[in-house]
Amino acid sequence: MGQPEGAELSYAQAVKRLDEILERIERGEVDIDQLSSLVEEAAELVSLCKSKLTQAEMQVRRITERLEQEAKEGEPEEASPQEEPPF
Repeated sequence: MGQPEGAELSYAQAVKRLDEILERIERGEVDIDQLSSLVEEAAELVSLCKSKLTQAEMQVRRITERLEQEAKEGEPEEASPQEEPPF
């Protein structure tokens, strides 16, 4: 794949490689001997992409929650209604 052994692809790189694999299969450029290894590679790439999407979603959620909490802490407290004097 052009990546050093053990180096993880970025999401964009993984999607690009998936596109390349699919194009080759759709154009009939893959013989039966290559097919199983390409399908295996594609499955690994799909898993990688799903993992990266999940990580990004969790990170965005944490950031959003932190920002919401900071916004709440920065808001002035609601003034409690003052009790009327008993007359």
